[in-house]
Amino acid sequence: MFDGFWDNVFRYPRYFITVLLGVFLNTFEPLMPLLKRPITLIAILGLFISTLVFITFTLRAMLGLSTI
Repeated sequence: MFDGFWDNVFRYPRYFITVLLGVFLNTFEPLMPLLKRPITLIAILGLFISTLVFITFTLRAMLGLSTI
């Protein structure tokens, strides 16, 4: 009844990593031609960094953590 149970359980991390890698590659592959031009590279990096800063400040305010 449980012949291959642990084999299947140990396969899940590999499956999880494969799915995450596939999502990552399919998300960022369309952006690769844009990264070849310096202007769009700077714009995309600025957007990414400003999004992280916005999320950080929002979560700090929501959780009542002290400011920087």
